[in-house]
Amino acid sequence: MASRTLQLLAAPIVVLIILAGPSPADAKGCIKGAVVGGVAGHVAGHHAVAGAVAGCVVGHHIAKQQAKQRLQQQEQQQNQQQVKPQPPAVHDPAATTV
Repeated sequence: MASRTLQLLAAPIVVLIILAGPSPADAKGCIKGAVVGGVAGHVAGHHAVAGAVAGCVVGHHIAKQQAKQRLQQQEQQQNQQQVKPQPPAVHDPAATTV
């Protein structure tokens, strides 16, 4: 019984260590997705490792989309700040003819 519990705990931990070790800069979203996917895979039929891998892929994809959206929002804010209002036109009564 104890060895079975150890196996169930060891597999997701090993996956997390492997995923987090090589390049933490590229792992945005991966670790959170791996944890969620590992738990879901385990509950769905003892496929914790496959769930962790799939969760990592999906989590990384979602993090990449969110980063792209943040970048676009920052660019829009910068563009709005750069647009300067033009001074109002001065009405010249001598220029109008009746």
